[in-house]
Amino acid sequence: MNSFSLTAFFAARRIHYGWVVLGVTFVVMLATAGAMGASGIIIEPLEKEFGWANANISTALALRLALFGLMGPFAAAFINRFGLRAVVGFALSLVVAGVCGTIAMGSLWQFVLSWGVVIGLGTGMTALVLGATVATRWFTARRGLAVGLLTASNATGQLVFLPLLASVSQHWGWRMALVLVIAMLLTALALAVAFLRDRPADVGLAPYGETAIVASPKGPAKLSALFLSPLAALREASHSRVFWVLFATFFI
Repeated sequence: MNSFSLTAFFAARRIHYGWVVLGVTFVVMLATAGAMGASGIIIEPLEKEFGWANANISTALALRLALFGLMGPFAAAFINRFGLRAVVGFALSLVVAGVCGTIAMGSLWQFVLSWGVVIGLGTGMTALVLGATVATRWFTARRGLAVGLLTASNATGQLVFLPLLASVSQHWGWRMALVLVIAMLLTALALAVAFLRDRPADVGLAPYGETAIVASPKGPAKLSALFLSPLAALREASHSRVFWVLFATFFI
């Protein structure tokens, strides 16, 4: 089913395609939040099975968290250059690869690589910047509602999946819990490939709440410009007092 037949299908039911993109993005962010939260249920099993110290395991988790935060500005640049579906598909594939690597690992450095680096990069691409991008591109009316729903997906993912993953880990082992995480991520990946579209103009629509179709802007042509654009935005923001106030709140 191509983009325009999808649009016609939902238009016949008086559903703007932006709500479909919002729903799929919610599922993607829900799945990645569940994958991130799974680290909490595997620490103790890893200590018992491999004899690793809690501090060593926490190093991988801290690295994942650092990359999760650092990837945010670059994720926005990647989305602008390559599109929502390509970036989300690549990010989910990275997270699946990292979880698979965790299941098959046998040494600490493999855990740091799989869970710290690969999953950190993958989840960083589907952080809050993804929700903000979808809400801004697809909604003018109800944009606040869209941002709120997508922001809530992170907490909802952990609330929904952590008790389930903990139960599976207790009864069938931590590897089976991670298999469940992989199934969840693959479901989100399939939905993203099938239904995500970059902008309303790609399916012949205006953003929700508007009537005029907005042409898609061109992204930076050079790869160097792609990587430098987040740094330029950060330098510009650093001159604002609000930026430093917000920066300080992360340490409170």
